[in-house]
Amino acid sequence: MKPYQYLLSSIISFIFIACENDISKVNFYAGKKNIPVESIYNAEIIYSDSGMVSGKLKAKRLDHYSNKHSFTVMPKGIVVEFYDKNQIVETKLTANYAIKYDDKDVMEAKGNVIIINEKGEQLNTEHIVWSQKKEQINSDAFVKITTKTEILMGDGLESNQSFTKYKIKKIRGTIQLKDSLI
Repeated sequence: MKPYQYLLSSIISFIFIACENDISKVNFYAGKKNIPVESIYNAEIIYSDSGMVSGKLKAKRLDHYSNKHSFTVMPKGIVVEFYDKNQIVETKLTANYAIKYDDKDVMEAKGNVIIINEKGEQLNTEHIVWSQKKEQINSDAFVKITTKTEILMGDGLESNQSFTKYKIKKIRGTIQLKDSLI
């Protein structure tokens, strides 16, 4: 062998020896990043109860993470439609971001959250928590509800999932009273 071939052979051997990875170090650094186990684009999830469609969730991107507590992130926003027993949309929810915690059966929606019910009443807020088990929507953020005759505001809300029965916390705004109540 020529001298440069010995040098080249030595360098290549050194590179292969130096590139050996300690599996514990690889796991340590890989564990630092939370990488989704699956990502779905233009996702559509159908919720049903006793064979009847009760809701439909659409997300431009859905990332599912599976570790100690599995959860699903929808970083590009969501549209959720809730159906009545006749399969007619009774409530629509939109938001810029959502996260669903699988073990709690709870979803948080954040950023320009809008809920519109079958009466046309509209909720605007920046954060809600939707409990699928309890079929309830809660918020501790500022809320604004616009109806045909009034605008109600407050800090916090408790509502049923269809947003037909709600209670505003720390209410303020324009409230219209009927003459029979005065």
